[in-house]
Amino acid sequence: MNAVEEKIKALGLELPPPPPSGGIYHPVVITGNHLYVSGQGPARSDSQLIKGKVGTDLTLEEGQIAARQVGLTMLATIKDQIGDLGKIKSMIKTLGMVNCHPEFEQHPQTINGFSQLMVDVFGEENGRGQRCGTGPKMKHQYLPRQCWFFPIALKRTSAG
Repeated sequence: MNAVEEKIKALGLELPPPPPSGGIYHPVVITGNHLYVSGQGPARSDSQLIKGKVGTDLTLEEGQIAARQVGLTMLATIKDQIGDLGKIKSMIKTLGMVNCHPEFEQHPQTINGFSQLMVDVFGEENGRGQRCGTGPKMKHQYLPRQCWFFPIALKRTSAG
């Protein structure tokens, strides 16, 4: 058991079984030193999904628990695909989509359940990444909401 799995256990949590593929896609794709994970749902330890809409069927707190469960499901998928969660260096980006009542506007607070798990497991520096969250209605009536990922050129300095 590596340090990541020990931390999960110390938090009183457990990884659910990795979910079976639900379509024509790879659960994870590795390119260079980046690992991309396909969409995950909130699977319980018995493989059953937490279902419902936040603001209708689930409270904000229950939505946060479901978001945390998405994180555990994601980690189970990664472990299944690459074998060792200790290979994860840090969180880079999260795109969280909240299934909720049309009038519910607390998408970021819901996704905090996932984000807090990543900080708890990987630490403040490595577990906190860039994030974008959305649902059927966004606070402040934003028209678009987008997240970006850009490679940048780093200025190289010569020694001397």
